[in-house]
Amino acid sequence: MARIKPQALLQQSKKKKVPSRISVTTLLLYGLIVLVMVFFMFATFRHWTRRSTPHSEDGLPNLVHEDAFVGSSSDVPRFAIFNTSKGSITVELYKEGSPGVVDEFIESCQMGHFKGMSFNRVIKNFVIQGGDFESGVTEDWTSKGKHYGHLDERLKHEAFMLGTSKVKHDKEGFELFITTAPIPDLNEKLNVFGRVIKGEDVVQEIEEVDTDEHYRPKSPIGIISVTLKHRI
Repeated sequence: MARIKPQALLQQSKKKKVPSRISVTTLLLYGLIVLVMVFFMFATFRHWTRRSTPHSEDGLPNLVHEDAFVGSSSDVPRFAIFNTSKGSITVELYKEGSPGVVDEFIESCQMGHFKGMSFNRVIKNFVIQGGDFESGVTEDWTSKGKHYGHLDERLKHEAFMLGTSKVKHDKEGFELFITTAPIPDLNEKLNVFGRVIKGEDVVQEIEEVDTDEHYRPKSPIGIISVTLKHRI
């Protein structure tokens, strides 16, 4: 068997250890592949992000504001938060039971109708009223002495219901009533379209203010703003 000289073995080992050189073309090719992959990932992310954002008919995204709502029934706000001078009152809106009144209420909110509205009538153990106190609704109740000390337990309407007068009015005359006790003939006077679910203590605090002989608060109490919410 022929012996390999040590010098030849040394040259062979040096040849194996020398790394092969990567050409400039290969580097450019790898760089191009990386750029294509990054671009593809970015395009995919942007595509799914745009799909998850609701768009209007003109292609612009619909940015949901707390005082705005989209016209479809599924997007109608379900809650209204009244920020008053005594604290916040959260109301659940009855869209299914009073769709027309709720739509009118939401439109009035968007027009800023309730900002600065005063509670002009406060009748203890009965109702607080915001808006046009000349409508005659509370006058009719109080003139008949309907403070209802003894109430039928089967009454459907309880305290802390939100309603507005059944008298036909424009957007500038939209009144608000929040009951502080059950009222037997509530449906005869009001369109009930909501219920207080948070802030009952604020309603009771307003109810306890001092009033004159016409049930008008001696110190101003009002609504600072109204915020519409889809969920709380």
